[in-house]
Parts: sequence; C-alpha cells; structure tokens
Amino acid sequence: MRTVTLFTFALLHGAVLSPLALAQPPASSAPGKVATPQTALPRIAPPKVTWTKELRVLSPVTVSTNGDLTFVGSDGVVYRTDASGKEKWSFKTGDMGRSQPLVLPGGNVLAASYDDQVYMLDPSGKLLWKVKLDGDIYATPALRRDGSFIVNTAGGSVYALNSQGQTLWTFKVGAPIYSSPAVAADGTIYFGAHNNQLHALTPDGKLKWVFSAKSLVFSSPALDSEGNVYFGSSDRSIYSVDPGGKLRWSKPTGMFVNASPIVTDGNLVVIGSYDGTVYAVNTSGEDEWSYKAGAAIAGSAAELSDGTIVVPDLSGTLHAIGQAGEALWTLPTGKKVDTGVSVNDSGVMYLTTEGGTLNALEKTRPLAVGAWTSFRGHPQGWGRLLTAPEQEARRQATQAASAAPGRPVTAQVPNPKPATPQTTVPQPSAPVTATATHSLTPAQAAVMAGRGAAVFGQQIYLPLTPASVATGWNVQNLTPASATLGRADTSGTSATSMTVPVRYVSGQAYVPLAAVLGLPGMAAQYTAGSLRVTRGTQSVTLPLDLVKLLPFTVTGEYSASQHWNP
Repeated sequence: MRTVTLFTFALLHGAVLSPLALAQPPASSAPGKVATPQTALPRIAPPKVTWTKELRVLSPVTVSTNGDLTFVGSDGVVYRTDASGKEKWSFKTGDMGRSQPLVLPGGNVLAASYDDQVYMLDPSGKLLWKVKLDGDIYATPALRRDGSFIVNTAGGSVYALNSQGQTLWTFKVGAPIYSSPAVAADGTIYFGAHNNQLHALTPDGKLKWVFSAKSLVFSSPALDSEGNVYFGSSDRSIYSVDPGGKLRWSKPTGMFVNASPIVTDGNLVVIGSYDGTVYAVNTSGEDEWSYKAGAAIAGSAAELSDGTIVVPDLSGTLHAIGQAGEALWTLPTGKKVDTGVSVNDSGVMYLTTEGGTLNALEKTRPLAVGAWTSFRGHPQGWGRLLTAPEQEARRQATQAASAAPGRPVTAQVPNPKPATPQTTVPQPSAPVTATATHSLTPAQAAVMAGRGAAVFGQQIYLPLTPASVATGWNVQNLTPASATLGRADTSGTSATSMTVPVRYVSGQAYVPLAAVLGLPGMAAQYTAGSLRVTRGTQSVTLPLDLVKLLPFTVTGEYSASQHWNP
C-alpha cells in the first residue's frame, strides 16, 4: 500500500481531472411505450405517523414474523425492539453498520458492521459466533437455501460461510463491493462491484461471467421469476441481463442510479435515480410510466399488496404511486431518507429519517408477494428467490391485512399540464443559523463523510455536517453559497471562524474537500483507500477511494494517457 503526498493528492480535485462516472451522456432508449412524467396532485390522504422515536437507526430495518424490529445503530449496536419501538435486547459490535441484519427461519440474527466482522446472535441477542473478513461490510449478506450465507466486503472479496461461521470458499474481485448479493433459484450469485461490472458466480464460488457497465455498480441486483437480473449503474442506466449474462435491454436516466430495483408482482421493474425520477419498465424492456419525485432517490421502492409503490427521496418525502404511475399520497418529513421503508405483515410501515429517527405509520397494506417486491425480496432480508412453499407462507401471513379496506379517496384532481423538469439544484432562500446538535463521534462522522463523498464539477465534495464534526468544526451559519465554521483551538482558549463555499443537492449542503483541507491547522495523508486528516493531536480516517471515486487523466507535463496509480 503506497502513501501519497498532499501535492499528489491535490491533483485529485484539480482542473486536470476528468470524472468518468458523471460524464456519460444518456443513451437512446429502446423502442417502447412513451412514459409521461406524472404530475397529478395526490388524491388520498397520507397515513398518519403513529409514533416517532430517536433510535439511532443506520441500517435498513428488518421485520420479524411477530412484528419485532432489528437494525444496526450509528453507535455500532444491533438492536431488537418490539413493534412499538421498545427495546428488547441489544448487542455491541465494533463499529457502526449499514448492512441490514438477517433474521433466520429459526430466529437467529446475522449482522455485520464496518469492523469487518459478521456476527451470529441467538433469538435473545447472545453471541453464537463471529468471524473477521477482509474489509468493511456495507452490503447486506444473502441467505442461501441450505442455510449458508454469501457476504460481500469493501475489501473486494465474496465469502461463503456455513451456519457455524466457517468459510466454505472465497472469491476475489479486486475492487470494493457495496452491492448486496442476490441468489437465484439455481444458486447462482449475482452482485455488482466498483470495477464497473456485474458478476455471476456458481454456487461453489466459480466465476460464470461478468457483464460490464460503463461505470460503478453500487446498486444491488433484483431477480424476476425467470431468473433475469436487473440493476442500476453510475453510468446513468438501468440494465437487464439474462441468466447467461447477455444484455436484454438498458434504459437511460438523467443521473446515476445507486438505488436498487424491485420487481413487482405484475412484472414491473421499478427503480429511482438521482435525477429525481422513479422509472417503471416492464420486464420485457418497455416503458410503462415514470414519476417525478422532485428530489434525488437513493432508497429502494417497495410494492404493497394492492399494487401501490412506496419510495422515499433524499428531501425526506415519502411517495405513494398508483399502478398507472399516478401520485396517490405524499408524506413530507423534512429530513433526508436514503433507505427504503419496511412493512410488517399487518401493514404497519416503518420509515427511517436522517439522524436515525424511526417513524411508524398507521396500518396501510403489507408487502406484495412476488419475486422481488422490496429491497432484499423478503422482510427478513434474505436476498434470494423464494421457493413455492415460502411464497405461499408469505401469502398466508399477509392475507388478513391485504383484504382490509383501503384508504379513502379525498378528491379526484385532474392532471395539470406536465411541469417543466427542474434542472437547477434547490438553494436556501435565506441564511440559516445552524445548530451544532449531533450525536456522532468524530470517528463515526468521518466514516459518514467519506461514504457520502460525491463529485461535482470535477471536484470532490463531502456532506457538510459529518465533515465538520469529523474535523472538529461547528457549522455556525449557512447561506445559499457558503457556510461559517467555528471551533476552539486545541488548547480551548480561543476561537476561530472560517467561511467555506458550499453547494446544495436535494437540500443537503456539501463542502469541497479542498476547502476542508485548507482550514487552519489541518494536515492530511492519503493511503490507497483512505484519507487520514489530522488537527493538532487528533486524527480521523475517512474511507475515501479516490481512484474509484474520481478517475482522471493527467495533462500538462505528463502524457495525456498517463493515469495516476497509487
């Protein structure tokens, strides 16, 4: 692993960079139906929020058959609560985690975190075993029919573990994997990686094939009942490939697609994009409808038993979309939402907002039963196609709630003329005084800042709040173009205020990485895959793979074809 000087590091956000992931123009769409963006006003009152609790939720929430909730918190703790959010047990891991816990048929829980470890807990939360792998575990593992697990790591490896935690086999990709594995009926394992490829492995860990996109594959694949595979890419496209790895169709979007698709019971592939649009394409590749959410979408959609599609956006609004792509209801929360909803078998919906707040909505409908109607295809997060008996068990479990009366229609509002698509980023209308309320440690904030990094205009940006917490600064004031940061010096005897530029995406402020490193007293050292930032005697490490985040070509005194290699 080679260390890079700050001078070399500075090249990574200078004008000589040529970002590839955001530079791909949309390709022509395959022939099909014309999808008109839906702009009708909601016609059904949204469900009421019955309770809200500050539970530090960071991972997607897993719902057990009895209604219990399991999740990993920003404090690195695996929590089990009842359906009302009351804690039943907790287990401390070595770090926070975004991987959704799996609840197994016998009640055990498989959880993972950024400490590189997988944990097996019994139904009461006691540790049965743990195993350390070769990198952070961001992706959610998959449960195979034989009770073994597939685990992907940011270290670039795929592990098959048996029910006792023993390694059955490993497969080395050589690039970070944030895409969760999907297991087909024949045992084939599908996942994307930061080498721009979708991979297919045999059940015993041999490579079957790879399919190359034009940029990173962060999206987790979904499967239909025929075994076809669907996923999104940072190249601004939605893809479908057949079980043999042959392209079936692709669809362009206006921005990158990090969200993971679902496949509805009616064979629609539904996925959101950072362009603020929800796309619905039938499994044959024909456009059915599109819906303008108005803000970027990172979380997966979910299909309810009456065909309603529910999807959150990063501005914090939860959208319910009808079977023709019409708006049914919207529920604004005012806080960012970047994970999909969870729904129990009685129809209670759970929504996590920024900061780890868990919201419970009054009963609507349970999840639809189909090939892949939610993020992992099953409320317990299994990540594989279900057998016929398993699907029938799901139907029986949701039957009563599926037959309940629907929500009343409040008014029939005719569709107005289609609105002009918004191409500008929303900006605050007036300066905002920021409050320095946060519960993250600097180390936790550094992880969030690194994983939230984005590229705009050939520069690397970090989300402002976690970046400031990680580096010991407080956000004192925000304007449409700048933020005022303040801190005491390392002795605590005097204060310093600095102004940095910001830009807004879906209402969230981002600060240039170069501006953060230019603050007084800051020093940094980049080692492949991470950036260590130091102020005085305090240091934090940001997980920042600059080569993958922002590929570039050096110009000037270097050859135009020479690529930086750490």
